[in-house]
Amino acid sequence: MQRIHVIGGGFAGLTAAITAAESRAQVTLHEAHHTLGGRARTAEGPYLTNEGPHALYRGGPHWTWLEQRGLLGALASVPPREATRFLFRRDGALRRTPPLAMLRLARRNPRKAPVDTDFLSWATGQVGEEGARAAAHYMGVALFHHDPGSLSAAFVQERLRRATALPPEARYPVGGWAQLIDRMAARAWNLGVRIETAVRIGPDDLPGLLRGGPVIVATHLDSARTLLKDPALTWDSGRTALLDLALRTRPGDPFVVSDLDAPGWVERFTTQDPTLAPSGEQLIQAQIPLAPGTPRADAVRRADDLLDLGFPGWRDRITWRREALAAGRTGAVDKPGTTWRDRPAVDRGDGILLAGDQVAAPGLLSEVAFNSGIEAAVLAVGLLDGTERDVPRAAGTP
Repeated sequence: MQRIHVIGGGFAGLTAAITAAESRAQVTLHEAHHTLGGRARTAEGPYLTNEGPHALYRGGPHWTWLEQRGLLGALASVPPREATRFLFRRDGALRRTPPLAMLRLARRNPRKAPVDTDFLSWATGQVGEEGARAAAHYMGVALFHHDPGSLSAAFVQERLRRATALPPEARYPVGGWAQLIDRMAARAWNLGVRIETAVRIGPDDLPGLLRGGPVIVATHLDSARTLLKDPALTWDSGRTALLDLALRTRPGDPFVVSDLDAPGWVERFTTQDPTLAPSGEQLIQAQIPLAPGTPRADAVRRADDLLDLGFPGWRDRITWRREALAAGRTGAVDKPGTTWRDRPAVDRGDGILLAGDQVAAPGLLSEVAFNSGIEAAVLAVGLLDGTERDVPRAAGTP
């Protein structure tokens, strides 16, 4: 019996496996690590850290899909009183509000932002240089990129609009991404998906898998390029340093410190989900995008500066610390003149399909992985039964 093979057990791979199995296809999922999750893994306790922000956006297509299957689980949002502890660094000092021009820009319709112009140039023409630079730096949190102003205006503006929406779209899986991944894995298992962990598929293994049916490669793009021996599988991504800290709790600490002088962000994740750290401690993550070739130490120094501003005496309260560098694993970014349609195509031909957060699919952050996983699964099922199937798109997607 023919079978769909999914390589990679992250968000994209599990989405593809569930979608294909719901169409009654036989599916095997191969994961090289001992645990599922990919970039959506959550570190084991007592400090439940994630690789970057772990938010789901209510306006995203995966929200409805997960909700319909009972997979959303418990979600946390920011308590209203904590929203007043959202601070901005402007001209070297902490302030409670961003420039008014940045707020005006955030309300602009993203459909009117040009694809072929960089964001900073377009935004400066809309609201002036101060508001444009502040907005570009603010978007470092959603793009993991050292220079969001250099990217396509249409690409950045769409994400600025959603990241600043009121009421906020962001919701956080209680207990971190791992809780969501566990629910998705259980759903796949109950649908009959064969899940094989600690199994690394190499280029020599592909021909044997393809003889049995389509193969969905749901790894990050660097791994897919090696696996498929396809040098064309490249796309720009971000490079960011992550500094995770556990501090003894002190009343009055801010919820967020957003750096508007340069891309940078510090967030207290136990604000919305106290389960991420032991009682009496709070979990904080600093995210500092880095230009290519810039050493991680530069980002750590910038993170220290933000922490000094927002969390006085933080060094004396540290109970745990971890540093990491995420390079080429932070999702696709589109330069001027490109859109998601120009990214590596889902259908690679010869029964090979691609899914992941740098693949030709629309969406914000994890939504790209979700959308590409759905498309890859629908195409794979069509290949199995010899028919062409319509691939669903997110509502409002051109």
